[in-house]
Amino acid sequence: MANKFILVNPDILSKNKRKRITKFGTYNKDTKKYIISAPLIAQLGKNFEYKDKRLISGDELLKMACDKVSEAQSYIGGKIVYLECEDKPILNQFYSDNGFFRFGTRDLDEDEKGLMSSSQLVQMLKYLS
Repeated sequence: MANKFILVNPDILSKNKRKRITKFGTYNKDTKKYIISAPLIAQLGKNFEYKDKRLISGDELLKMACDKVSEAQSYIGGKIVYLECEDKPILNQFYSDNGFFRFGTRDLDEDEKGLMSSSQLVQMLKYLS
């Protein structure tokens, strides 16, 4: 995990989400976006080589990561976490099913190019309650 600054376009937010975001972000008049400091869950992955049903599920793994972020935020403040993933339907659905929503994209850094099939990553965030 790492703490980063993200830009969120208010036009994609519902009234409820916008109200929550304003508690933890600052609206920038120049970019017309909220600037939010939030932990990035990075390199979340699961090895599908093993079919043993007793192994941890992706949902459980993501919940554990969010719980750790929530624990850290109980000390330092905050309620928002985000992640970046390849733009694949199965990944978008998985994260959506776990309470994340898409807020933008990010171009791959030079050292990331060639590792993924696209040139951008989807950015998704979640408000932790």
